[in-house]
Amino acid sequence: MALFVQKYGGTSVGSIERINAVADRIIHTVQQGHQVVVVVSAMSGETNRLINLAHQVAPDSASSASRELDVLMSSGEQVSASLLSIALVSRGFSAISLLADQVGIRTTSAFGKARIVSIQADILREHLQHGRIVIAAGFQGRDEENNITTLGRGGTDTSAVAIAAAINADECQIFTDVEGVYTTDPRLEPNAKLLKTIAFEEMIELASLGAKVLQKRSVELAGRFNVKLRVLSSFIPFNKDTSDQGTLITYEESELEELLISGIAATKDEAMISFSNVSVDFFSGADVLSLLSDKSIEVDMINQSLDSKLDNKEIDFAFTVGLDDFKATMSLLRQYVEKNENICSESMQGSETVAKISVVGIGMRTHAGVASKVLSTLAKEHIPVLLISTSEIKISVLIDQRYTELGVRALHNAFELHM
Repeated sequence: MALFVQKYGGTSVGSIERINAVADRIIHTVQQGHQVVVVVSAMSGETNRLINLAHQVAPDSASSASRELDVLMSSGEQVSASLLSIALVSRGFSAISLLADQVGIRTTSAFGKARIVSIQADILREHLQHGRIVIAAGFQGRDEENNITTLGRGGTDTSAVAIAAAINADECQIFTDVEGVYTTDPRLEPNAKLLKTIAFEEMIELASLGAKVLQKRSVELAGRFNVKLRVLSSFIPFNKDTSDQGTLITYEESELEELLISGIAATKDEAMISFSNVSVDFFSGADVLSLLSDKSIEVDMINQSLDSKLDNKEIDFAFTVGLDDFKATMSLLRQYVEKNENICSESMQGSETVAKISVVGIGMRTHAGVASKVLSTLAKEHIPVLLISTSEIKISVLIDQRYTELGVRALHNAFELHM
């Protein structure tokens, strides 16, 4: 007998039909002799509906009433948890739905982006000992002052992994609307291949670089507490054991090191800002980055080049920020340029039509030539590279957004990921 934590996302519980299908899947797991704790998201579209209601009441509710917004948004998970529990009870199984505070999930007080501090595992274990299927509401917790908090994007994944760590589950199974982790987004490359296994380190990179199947935060948590993590679909038949389905995210890398590249991620949630031909006497990239850091704006790719042949030593400086931060970044930098009369306003340019493609693989540690292959592959397709950044297991390139699909397909084919 194994102890599983199963997480079901919004599309998995997006309708009464889907909730009944999830109930049948849970029953199948229980009938195999396993114990199950289930963590659910709000029904698909429900969180957005609630946020829209708040904005109708007060357009600036996100900043002016962050506590109440968390109270509102947490209600979506309560609905799906109770409906799923009702579906199980109606089938003759002992089930109980629990909100985060009933599970004993304590968090920080950062509304909208709280972090889990502790979980009272004894509460969950007691219900399991009584033979109950526990349905826990994900995405939420309580702070020290007993306020309801939410965990932000990917919060239900994080809830599931944290619960699995707290009760020492044999496996945390993340059920989504895809069969697992693919070598790249199948919508961009139809020949994308389902990965049976992937290293935690690779999954963290892919999650942070645009792969949407898992959020980086949940993968980091699973890696930190050695939680065995599996991604699989709630839409496929469950007439066999889940141990050979989906993608297992593992910290055992020995069998994976032979693979040069495991996956390719792409994201259009990027924006680029560049300064051209600015004098080092009046411009400092460090000052620009410090200005953004003070406003909690994260900078990703950075490139600086100096033309020392020129007497005035002019430089080009470029970097990327998240698309959501683009307008705020441009506003701050316009003020910076206006205060510095020696910097021509025309020297600064911003673009929201860029995309980042990243090639990821732990095999890159012991193989040379990956960077040259990436650049030569894109050059053959006449795709200009605007910026490049690298790490031990990753190479990212910034390109014009219109070349995203072509770039992903070309690289996927060049590294033979379909094989």
